[in-house]
Amino acid sequence: MVHEAGHYLTAKKFHMKVTEFFLGFGRKVWSFTRGETEFGIKAIPAGGYCRIVGMSTREVLSEEDQPRAFVRASAPKRLIVLGAGSFNHFVLGFLLIFALFVGVGTTTVTPVIAEVVPCLTTAASCTATDPASPAFAVGMKAGDRIISINGTSVDQWSTSVKTIRSSAGKAITVKVLRGSETLEFTVTPQGTLRDGKTIGVIGLINKLGTETQNPYRAAIHAGTLSKDLFTSSVTSLISLPSKIPALIGQTFGGKPRDATSLVGVVGVARVSAQTASDKNLSVRERLATFLLIIASLNIFVGIFNLLPILPLDGGHMALAVADGIRFRRARRKGLPAPNPIDVERLTPITIVVFVVLAALSLLLLGADIFNPIHLNM
Repeated sequence: MVHEAGHYLTAKKFHMKVTEFFLGFGRKVWSFTRGETEFGIKAIPAGGYCRIVGMSTREVLSEEDQPRAFVRASAPKRLIVLGAGSFNHFVLGFLLIFALFVGVGTTTVTPVIAEVVPCLTTAASCTATDPASPAFAVGMKAGDRIISINGTSVDQWSTSVKTIRSSAGKAITVKVLRGSETLEFTVTPQGTLRDGKTIGVIGLINKLGTETQNPYRAAIHAGTLSKDLFTSSVTSLISLPSKIPALIGQTFGGKPRDATSLVGVVGVARVSAQTASDKNLSVRERLATFLLIIASLNIFVGIFNLLPILPLDGGHMALAVADGIRFRRARRKGLPAPNPIDVERLTPITIVVFVVLAALSLLLLGADIFNPIHLNM
């Protein structure tokens, strides 16, 4: 319904006539009319729809409604109306991730010291000849909260720790909060070889914790994560056809189900439930994981709906682009404006795509029921 609200609001913005906005399909259960639009609920709660007049050139319209028909609008307006549904998916995904960062919090390494390592050694335990770790030598203790490094406030430990790692052999100033007392230490990180690079280490193990972020930082990180999910969703869509043969083998051939294979509605519900009920996670961690699943689903569905195939919105957008090109070409040549492309003539293509999507949905349903994915949690 958030998707359909995008179509509804933009269609009304461009003065197109919207006659129906319903949750569900089938028999009407309840409705009311406001202005020229009937809002309501239907018996089968499987999505919803928004009816804009004139979606087809063959639709018979009154003389009054003809100027407000969808197909009579300019190509840019049609593109905005058609793309608004997917846009709302992206907005909803971003808002869910924003809520995750600002309200629920994420599990992260905090600036609070859990343990000060007595020495830096590769052995199982320290010996009398091992030198003390830099942090132990200057008197840092478990429970100290690091508030600044070299005068720069510590907001995120994952960012601030880079200063320590890049300062091997160089003295740095570390300010900590111990109870109500602020202490300052000058410590020189010891150079340690890791993954072929020398990094600075002072001998601290930090606490894990669930932390929230202020709205500004949350918005930045939500944007970054949304971008990453967008990119991974595009990659997943590109690889989708190549995963279908393996899915068939896993469904009917008794092969083990790959945890990264395609899933349908049942699979998503199963994985979400398994995550939300995992006793190894805190309530916050369960909620955070669930929100991330829903956010990623919204972003994926938004991208999928933009594929340039009918009956998806992307297919109608491709027709709008084609109409715009035809209209501009005719105007450049001084010819009369051509009629919009008759989408009903493309019904055979729509039926083929629908059959393919329906077959894939049934395959996913069978796989999710008879050979479901199990997370190792």
